[in-house]
Amino acid sequence: MTENVQTHGFQAEVRELLRLMIHSLYSHREIFLRELISNASDANDKLRFSALAQPELLAGEPDLKIWVDYDADKKTLTIRDNGIGMTREEAIAHLGTIAKSGTADFFKKLTGDQQKDSQLIGQFGVGFYSAFIVADEVEVHTRKAGEPVSSGVRWASKADGEFTVETVERADRGTSIVLHLKDEAKEFADGWRLRSLVRRYSDHIAFPVLMRKEGEATLDWEPVNQAQALWTRPRSEIKDEEYREFYQHIAHDFAEPLAWSHNKVEGKREYTSLLYVPARAPFDLYQRDATRGLKLYVRRVFIMDDAEQFLPMYLRFIRGVLDSNDLPLNVSRELLQQDSDVEAMRSALTKRALDLLARLAKEEPEKYAGFWKEFGPVLKEGLGEDPSNRDKILPLLRLASTHEESDEPKVTLADYVGRMKEGQERIYYIIADSITAARGSPYLEQLRSKGIEVLLLADRVDEWMMGHVREFEGKRFKDVSRGDLELGSLEGEADKAAAAEVAKENEKLLKRIRDALGDRVSEVKVSTRLTDTPACLVLAEHDLGAQMRKILAATGQSAPESKPALEVNVGHPLLKRLDSTMAEDDFAELALLIHDQAKLAESGSVANPGEFVRRLNRLLGQLMA
Repeated sequence: MTENVQTHGFQAEVRELLRLMIHSLYSHREIFLRELISNASDANDKLRFSALAQPELLAGEPDLKIWVDYDADKKTLTIRDNGIGMTREEAIAHLGTIAKSGTADFFKKLTGDQQKDSQLIGQFGVGFYSAFIVADEVEVHTRKAGEPVSSGVRWASKADGEFTVETVERADRGTSIVLHLKDEAKEFADGWRLRSLVRRYSDHIAFPVLMRKEGEATLDWEPVNQAQALWTRPRSEIKDEEYREFYQHIAHDFAEPLAWSHNKVEGKREYTSLLYVPARAPFDLYQRDATRGLKLYVRRVFIMDDAEQFLPMYLRFIRGVLDSNDLPLNVSRELLQQDSDVEAMRSALTKRALDLLARLAKEEPEKYAGFWKEFGPVLKEGLGEDPSNRDKILPLLRLASTHEESDEPKVTLADYVGRMKEGQERIYYIIADSITAARGSPYLEQLRSKGIEVLLLADRVDEWMMGHVREFEGKRFKDVSRGDLELGSLEGEADKAAAAEVAKENEKLLKRIRDALGDRVSEVKVSTRLTDTPACLVLAEHDLGAQMRKILAATGQSAPESKPALEVNVGHPLLKRLDSTMAEDDFAELALLIHDQAKLAESGSVANPGEFVRRLNRLLGQLMA
């Protein structure tokens, strides 16, 4: 008996995902079976957890399983579980919409290039919708655990933009997904092919995956997988391929992980952890409110998918499983936030994750370079958020520098310190909007002339990060755009004496420039930084830089006012034109132009671009007259 049949339209993002998946994932189409079996496993996990508080939910069918069946003549494939199931409302919500934050931004990245899009869709996670890679039509038959037989639901769609939902009678608890296979996908209605895929992709599923016995007309079922949670097995018995396949199961990722760490802790606290470093960043990596965390189990009972309490925010890219013997089975997110055992495990797991990254960097530097490209800016957040592990994070940094012609971040802080000049006491760096801009910055001129290496920073997090970092191996960091350059013994006594003499000789010029600029600057002085550029603006040590000001402005916040100093290169031809015989108006015009040029070099913009252009044009007109 059916009632209340309704037709619904897919959410726009679902329609787009289906269209792209069907065309972009053709070469990966066998992964649909992994995704559907993984969903069935999750449904069983959720029922087992719910049954802790409501044992009656398991009544009549306490053993949780997954069945895979097929009909070659009808070209159908069925994946069934006896897990938590869905209500009508849940079927509409879960199978018709995508609730992930940042979905719109994700779809903007899709280009129509099948190879590129397949990688992006892999990061997004395909789940249930992967069924449409191989099926013309998909039916879902489900009943929520604990609900009456009359509350079953049938959901169906042909991926044509719509789906139907109706209430039906269903005796079985859980969910059955029936795939009506496309002609070119009939290989998935073959018992040998299905068994090989289950063993390849789902051998580690903690529930038995059953198929009918081959070669005879029988109703007998037999397990195809080991049905033992992978992390509970001894490491010596687990092949690397099994670790990789398990990662793809929990992360819903096509790519293989870069590295993993499997550990069992015994003693005061007993738990097993299996941590993975992904090869690619998820699309919502920079949305700090996105779901993250480890899959949490307590004594092999699934508790939650995203237990974020066990790793800090800057390690939100780490995927994996944590299975504790000590936490209570009824643990909640609120209890996790207050539990001392959780804090101890968090500390240990954080160190283990950082050690895993250090091992990857040492043993497989090419893979680590790929990791840094994907996750480097996120890892940098840890320098400010996790002072206790700062010494572990600093060696993991990979940065661009003037020592390398390439803009790729390759340089370690140890590399830099090892190349420091004799007598050099500072690690010099500069922050800009891009590596190209940093490399061409006038602040580097004097240092470059002396052959001193400078680190080039351009990530949005860099200015904030450097505000929390003081030194590395006893060498203090120095921003070359702030305060005195602090060359120390790299600047000889003769150089210092000559600079003092030049400053004294140009006192009148410096005062006249200061008067012309008014309150735009805090002071005007002879530069020790410049060799080719007429002037630069120098911030005080604790003033906000251009990068932080842009970040605050983008979030609607105002930054405190600051007045930089103007350093001038008195040997530059433009400064030589600013002599005492120049008319006051012409002097002020040229002084303002030099200031605006310095402002452009410092922040990439001037307060009044139109006036700057008019002033520049007037000067050019005079030179051409």
